[in-house]
This record gives sequence, structure tokens and C-alpha cells, in this order.
Amino acid sequence: MEAGEAVPRPARKSDFTIRFATREAKVGWRDLTAVRRNALVDAWEFLTRNPLERTALNGPLRDELGTIIRGGESHEVWQLKLNHRDGARIWFYVVGNVVHLEQVFTAHPNATK
Repeated sequence: MEAGEAVPRPARKSDFTIRFATREAKVGWRDLTAVRRNALVDAWEFLTRNPLERTALNGPLRDELGTIIRGGESHEVWQLKLNHRDGARIWFYVVGNVVHLEQVFTAHPNATK
């Protein structure tokens, strides 16, 4: 280690790992970081601790948006809203202890309007 080196954020053994499922999710995450950093930190904390908890801001998508096929397997797609005021959202699915980010939106996605 060198002086001035960033300290990596430790994770609990029970924490979920977050991975990008698509290139679009990676771009959306970068864009959301630029405009909503503090809210994104809160989202990170939620997704690493209890991503499948139903709350006013988090729950499964419905109808055709609620299921996705990846690697030949069907997964339930969830949506996390960053707050009640704007349209920023994260769509994800969970496999084991890994949260896969499918889409990250800086504004309300047209598909759910």
C-alpha cells in the first residue's frame, strides 16, 4: 500500500455483490453517478443489503417487464426508484447473492409510463 491510496469499501459476508448485466446498465450507472451521486450511494447500500425487500421504492416489475431470460433461465426483474420525486430507476434481477443491473435510468423509463 502506498500513502494516499484509496481505501476499498469493506463488505459484510452477508452483502450482495452488484454486477452489470448489460453495457447499457454500465453507461446508465455512470450517467446516474454524475447527476445523483448521493442517492446512488443510498441505492448501493440498499442493493447490497436487501435487494428483494418490498418497499415503497422497491418491488418487482409487472407484466412483460417482470421477467427476463438470461443464460437460458427466467429471472424476476425488480425496480428500485431512487426517490418519490423523479424518475431515476434501477432495474435488476438477483441470482444467488449477486444483483445483476439490467438497466439504469436517469429519468423515468418510457416502458413504465
